[in-house]
Amino acid sequence: MKFIISLADLNKLLNKIQNVVPQKATIPILSNFLLEASGGDLILTATDLTVGIRSYTEAKVIKEGATTLPAKKFASLIRELTTPHIEIHTNEHDITEVIAGSSRFKLHGMNKSEFPSLPELAETTQFIIPQRELKNMLFRTSFAVSREDNRYVLTGVFIKIQNGKATFTGTDGKRLAKNEIGVSLDPSWKGDYIIPLKAVEEITKNLNEEGDATIYLMKDKIAIEANQSILITKLLCGDYPDINRIIPEKMETHVSLHREELMTLLRQVSLFTSNDSQSVRFSFTNGELKLSANAMEVGEGHVSMPVNYNGENLDIAFNPHYFLDVLRHTSKETVDLGIIDAFNPVVIKEELEGEKPDDSLCLIMPMRLDQPV
Repeated sequence: MKFIISLADLNKLLNKIQNVVPQKATIPILSNFLLEASGGDLILTATDLTVGIRSYTEAKVIKEGATTLPAKKFASLIRELTTPHIEIHTNEHDITEVIAGSSRFKLHGMNKSEFPSLPELAETTQFIIPQRELKNMLFRTSFAVSREDNRYVLTGVFIKIQNGKATFTGTDGKRLAKNEIGVSLDPSWKGDYIIPLKAVEEITKNLNEEGDATIYLMKDKIAIEANQSILITKLLCGDYPDINRIIPEKMETHVSLHREELMTLLRQVSLFTSNDSQSVRFSFTNGELKLSANAMEVGEGHVSMPVNYNGENLDIAFNPHYFLDVLRHTSKETVDLGIIDAFNPVVIKEELEGEKPDDSLCLIMPMRLDQPV
């Protein structure tokens, strides 16, 4: 194998795939990148046996071939080079020489035959979706995914496809985010897919604001192709909870809140919470919302803002960091709070252009109310 490639193009390629390489590989070959020079392209592949990604870029291929190289060493070396183009040559013993100007380096690789192969996608069910919309769906749901392994199925984004729509959901049991979008599949098609959070993060990183992505659906895997990259991930196994059972159908009270103002006040008052008391009290009175928090070792904070609330005084408590997460992952000027009482889930919505309001919502479980601040 022998090729010449732009240093900038190679660095971009490495940035796309290097996070997939496992920190502690159970099989030595997984610590390597697979390099393939074919036609006019260099193709790089990395996998941890759950998530795999293959990316390619243009190169001047002098001799076709393939090898694997230690990912960390190779990526670190390429980052330190300064010449505009480099030449890479691999001999029959999988020793690779990297030539950059007058500098020469040799890396010992492993034969490509040991590297796990990624599945073929030609016969799979597939559909096309704008990259911007897919990125938005993942952005607006992945923040709510559980980071704890004790509820395995909640550690990924759940996608349910039916009736020509894809519903994206993330939840950790204390908060929930749900978004729907139409897809170009036969309305009779049904499928449930739980994408691991690591794969979601890599997919999001590779998506742009322009262009389309192709999604390939398999029984135990899903693949996304965009921007000269294909990411394939195994799906999480298990039954995702029926989220519709916990979303209130009717809220007694609706309050419209200015998102940026609420975020500013929440950041201020959250400074007066502690690890033992992650709670901010929301006190609604006619025309006003007061936010308050206190922690014995810190002090106390009180802030307020005008709101369109009319009714009996209402107190309800939330984890401010969870609430801020929701607000950061919405984009409209105002959000609507749907409240039943201080004990039931609160629904937060914003109306998206071209969609019904019910297509997008977040849900937060209230916390126990402490004594008045």
